[in-house]
Amino acid sequence: MKKRLLAIVFPLFLLLSGCFNDPVQDDLLNYVNKEMKQAGKLEAAAVSAYEGVAGANYTDDQTMYEALTKEVIPNYNEFIKELDSVKIETEELRQIHEIYIEGADIQFKAFVTIKQALEDQDPALVQKANGLLADARKHIRDYKSKLNKLAKEHDVKIKE
Repeated sequence: MKKRLLAIVFPLFLLLSGCFNDPVQDDLLNYVNKEMKQAGKLEAAAVSAYEGVAGANYTDDQTMYEALTKEVIPNYNEFIKELDSVKIETEELRQIHEIYIEGADIQFKAFVTIKQALEDQDPALVQKANGLLADARKHIRDYKSKLNKLAKEHDVKIKE
């Protein structure tokens, strides 16, 4: 009797356990652990190069221009290509990823605008670029906030 009951209950358990899969959780885990790995490295390289010559680290226009043309813009361009190629299965995550792409596109425009401002020695373009950078930061904060919220809802821990 025990064997017969086990023979009925065990397959039923396996069948039911398949019903508990969370496609958003699976997608998030793949997104964070695989799909975004290379993109994260490219973004970090570009942003680090920019921060190394901007703000308190600014030394002169030529140094900034070289960093933009040789490191920041090429790495950021590759980063955007990588973002565009990320494979996402669920609509919830896709919507959040689109916020990131939009923010990255704005930030890329800001870097190109700074380069143009340096070439033209145009302070108005610097102001425009600063506005673009602020807008990009807003998008990226929104992306991180929504990604963290989705992760929490689906029991996924994201390391910063």
